[in-house]
Amino acid sequence: MKIQRVVVVGTGLIGTSVALAVREKGAEVFLSDRDPASLAMAVELGAGTPLPRRLDRPADLAVIAVPPAAVAAALKDLQKRGVARFYTDVASVKARPVLDALKLGCDLATYVPGHPLAGRERSGPAAARGDLFLGRPWALCPTEAASGAAIEAVTALAEACGAEILTVDPVEHDRAVALVSHGPHVVSAAMAARLGDGTETALGLAGQGVRDVTRIAASDPDLWIGILTANAEPVAAVLDAVAGDLALAAAMLRAAHGADADVAEVIMQKVGDLLSRGNQGVARIPGKHGGGPSHYAIVSVLVPDSPGELSRLFHAVGEAGVNIEDLSIEHSPGLPLGVAELSVKPEAAEALAAELRDRGWSVPVRSES
Repeated sequence: MKIQRVVVVGTGLIGTSVALAVREKGAEVFLSDRDPASLAMAVELGAGTPLPRRLDRPADLAVIAVPPAAVAAALKDLQKRGVARFYTDVASVKARPVLDALKLGCDLATYVPGHPLAGRERSGPAAARGDLFLGRPWALCPTEAASGAAIEAVTALAEACGAEILTVDPVEHDRAVALVSHGPHVVSAAMAARLGDGTETALGLAGQGVRDVTRIAASDPDLWIGILTANAEPVAAVLDAVAGDLALAAAMLRAAHGADADVAEVIMQKVGDLLSRGNQGVARIPGKHGGGPSHYAIVSVLVPDSPGELSRLFHAVGEAGVNIEDLSIEHSPGLPLGVAELSVKPEAAEALAAELRDRGWSVPVRSES
């Protein structure tokens, strides 16, 4: 099925990104939002045109991009108006919207709950990108009432956005995202909150580690309040487990402080167990393109912080015939340079390092598993 006409309700990051993605595939897109400024910006970005009071004919699909608690009411209104043949949402919680839709008497035959697992720290239409969903998972959570045609339509939408489709039960979905998305966000926020009491000396020593841990804490708190409220119990279970691990680690550290070396070593094995389980957990995260965990070598390159240097570096890597599997950049405090860490296949690392050195780059090499 080809999606040719789409209505997007909610022109935030995800809604506008969906609109941009299907527009690039040639679909006609109509946009709606309660915030006139958000709607105007999405229109200016080329995501579509404002939804008129009455369409001449129903759209193929309406995408509801509003907070979880507002999905069912929006669905009921759209169905009552006959805006589209089929409906989906992109909220990050699925069980709550389904239950709410049942209570409101929505037509579940034409509705397939969905959740594209993609996002950015920034919110709003200005942060939207048409390629936001490329290669990213898109969960479809159809109920037993959903028709085959509705599932086909929402599948076509996800495919048009370049996503990888995963079909999952709504309740199972919510437990899963509590573990891999919602819980980590709260943990990141808790660590970032500690920085509010940090001294200037401590913050001056901040490196990539603390930036990695706290990156997602920069997201919109109001948006996350809605998400966490709708998925409260599964997230609470994850946080209880994390808090238990942290409380035990803190107790062991206090017990080891001041103990003789032999006793401290035994006590710290408990902390070591947590660190080892952390290694095992990281190793289970899927690798590139959703495959098994990947093992890369890191080629670290000193890069001057001036225009054109990254372009020159990437050109040199391309000339060496090596693909960059991943990339991170750490800036050196107080110095006009940074370190670009290029993740490459282990067998390519040595040759790439030699090639870059020959071109005048400063390159130490270390391996990463």
